[in-house]
Order: sequence, then structure tokens, then C-alpha cells
Amino acid sequence: MNTLHRIALGAALAAFATASLAVGPRPEPAKERQTLTVGNVKVGHLSPIIFVPEDLKQCNVEVKTAEFVRYADARTALLSGSVDVAGIGPADLAIALAQGSDKIVGLTGVASSAKYLVVRKGVEIRDWKDIAGKKIGIAPGSAVWFQWAATLAEKGIPYKSFTAVNIQGGGTAFVQALERGDVDAVALWEPFESQAVANGIGYFADTMDYSRSKAVGAELGLLAATRDAMKNKRDALKCFLWSYKNAEERLARDPEAFAQAYTKYTGLPPEVTRESVKIIKLGGVLDLEQLKRQAKVFNELGVIPKDTSGQISTVWDQSLLDEVMKK
Repeated sequence: MNTLHRIALGAALAAFATASLAVGPRPEPAKERQTLTVGNVKVGHLSPIIFVPEDLKQCNVEVKTAEFVRYADARTALLSGSVDVAGIGPADLAIALAQGSDKIVGLTGVASSAKYLVVRKGVEIRDWKDIAGKKIGIAPGSAVWFQWAATLAEKGIPYKSFTAVNIQGGGTAFVQALERGDVDAVALWEPFESQAVANGIGYFADTMDYSRSKAVGAELGLLAATRDAMKNKRDALKCFLWSYKNAEERLARDPEAFAQAYTKYTGLPPEVTRESVKIIKLGGVLDLEQLKRQAKVFNELGVIPKDTSGQISTVWDQSLLDEVMKK
């Protein structure tokens, strides 16, 4: 990013930060100085988080950050207590419970979007029957994989009807595999979906939306905190959530501001992030009933060893969200 673009981007984000608030008033500052360690997962739909450090100064809270590429790494950090709050995948609460831990508490969903396979140019996939015999790149255990697997199960499509190619690492590895021809299509996430399409490597199979399964749905992730932070840093978490929801709602109203924040957060060029924000709808759609359905199906799919749907309510707490939203 050149210097002029950085200046323009900084000015745009500064102006954006002064926009009118859509949630309740700023919480009262913490009586004593607190430190909140925030896990930043570098996916575009979590880009509202870039406004948090500056806002939390006004709440007498210092922010420290840790960066992660995958939700699974952020979940591990929460379980170990090395971060207080982070974005994780919709399945991660059930996974943690199945591992015997209730140390992570979900606060709110963050965004939703339609989900389409990205298909390599020259390969024809326009209908569900077209996946038969194809090589499809997946990230086993990822939020996207859960959406894909649940959709196939509900449609009665055998998972073995295609060749699943497990791809490790971040989204760039998927784009590279598609470009090399190692796979015919990939079940991927933003911004890498739009990056592959914008670079002419593939196209969206946009007649096959796999975000609509009853079990998993369209939610892209959620914000979660440690149970210790909920108890000992509640004021700081409340201010964090207030800041995040303000930025989220403002970005949702202004696609260009969303694209600029996305660029700053991920380092991707605006021509990619502008395409990506056309797909993502900021604002969580997750609720307790959806979490219960997810937990049950994850067990049925063999992803987690036991059904935790009866316990999931113990690790979902919307009380902070209710406190920061306008009444």
C-alpha cells in the first residue's frame, strides 16, 4: 500500500469513527485500570475489531492483541487463558464442551453470508450432481467445512461422492491449490474466495448455496470470552462489546468504509476487499437454538465424540450484549 493510499485510508477511518452511534451510550470507565488481551483472527468479517483499542482508552482499559490465522488457534488461546476475548468458529463452543471444558463463553455472532464453492476455470460445477468425482479442497473441522458437510447431509448427498482433499494452513494455500490444478473446487472463506475470483482463477458456483442448512446456518463466527474474564474483567468486556457493535453497525451501513477497514485489518488490496464486502452481511444471526442444532449435528457427523446440545446453554451468555444495546 503506497503512502498516499495509507493517508487516505487513515483519514477515511478517522472520519468513520466519529459517525453517529447505533447502540447504547458508552459504558462508564472501569474504576480501576484494566488490561484486556484480544485475539485478532485475520478474517474480514471481524474487521470492526480494529476500532476497539482506541475506544477502550476512554474506558480506562488497555488493549493487548494477539494475531491468529485460524479460529482453532484462537479457541486454543482462549482455553489456555492467553487471551481474554477473540473470534471463534460457530462449532467451537460445542468442541470445547466435548473436550470437557466450559472455559469459553459465547457472547454474540458476528456476520453471515451465502457460501458457494469456488470452482477452477474450465471445470463445470453448476448443480449438486456435478460434484460427483470432483476433487474438492476442504479444511476439515473449519467453520466452512461444517456448513458444507451439514448441507450435504441434509440433501442426502454421500460425502464419498467426491474426493475430499484436506488442505492445511490459511486461505492462501487453497487459492494456490486451485491455481495449480490440484483441486477442481474449494470450500473456502473470505477474503480468499473473492481473491480467487477477482484474480481469474475460478468462479462462484452461485446456484449452490451451502450456508442454508438447518443445522449450521449462515453464521460466519462469534465473539467469545473466557469465563475468568467474564467474572474478573466484565467492565472491560462490556466496553469491548460496545465498541465492536458500534463499529459493526456503522460498517454495515457503509460498504466502502467496511472495505477500507477490511483492507487495514487484513492487508489485502481494496480491489479484493470491495468484492468481499458485497458478500458479507455484518451482524450476528446466531442464537441458542441454532447452537443446540449445531452441537447435535456435529456429533451425528462424527466431528465431536458426544452430543453437547444439552449443555450448550451453559456457555452462551447474551447478558453483556443486552447491556450495550439500546433499550
